[in-house]
Amino acid sequence: MRPIDRRAEIAALVERRGEQSVETLAQAFAVSAETIRRDLARLATDGVLRKVHGGARPLARLHVEPSFQDRMAEDPEAKAAIAAKLVPEIGAGDTIMIDTGSTTLIAAEAMAGIRGLSVITNSLAIASSFGRRAAEDETQVFLLGGSYAAGNHQTVGAAALAQLDLYRADHAIVTVAALAPDIGAMDSNVAEAEIARAMIARAQNVIVLATASKFGRRAAFRVCGFDEIDVLVTERPPEASLADALGEAGVTIR
Repeated sequence: MRPIDRRAEIAALVERRGEQSVETLAQAFAVSAETIRRDLARLATDGVLRKVHGGARPLARLHVEPSFQDRMAEDPEAKAAIAAKLVPEIGAGDTIMIDTGSTTLIAAEAMAGIRGLSVITNSLAIASSFGRRAAEDETQVFLLGGSYAAGNHQTVGAAALAQLDLYRADHAIVTVAALAPDIGAMDSNVAEAEIARAMIARAQNVIVLATASKFGRRAAFRVCGFDEIDVLVTERPPEASLADALGEAGVTIR
């Protein structure tokens, strides 16, 4: 592969997957670590990506998420893997708060069959997913009221936040748009970030679901610091500075 073609593919990989280490890129492109360091230096000079100690990350543009329908089509295998890893974290009879998202909807479908759950959600689709088997699984579903946001089929706003204060949960299961080592977990939608923060504050155990594509991204609205997260469930372990920040905060990676 010509160096110019390899650099183009490196840039696309970093943009798509987030922060990448020199070692990972060297293996992916079957070249030496020194070759990758030269490639990253050139790409950083050209303003294509940001070179950091041990690797590279995308430029710090704030991430804006596409429509819910488009997100449902993104990374389906990764989201299915995350859902499968989540299921053992939840026990029969647990109370869960779960927010709106394509990853949490897929996770909700995977949790069907866990008996005796009490589910508190602002997502109509997630409520429906659990509701279809409510009698069979002895599941209780509590759908928050509030302002209806049609695009994501969810309730948000002051009324939904006020209702959340009536509940406590064993687990808050939330999905986010971005994870950055110097900031924490972020979302692209202010109303969704408010709901996630409220759920986190009212749960004993905080579980964040995030595909590896969220690593190294930044979004406009902070959800929480890594010290507030108990478990991060992802299809591929984070690397470099993100892994260090999560480790220092004591986050368990599944």
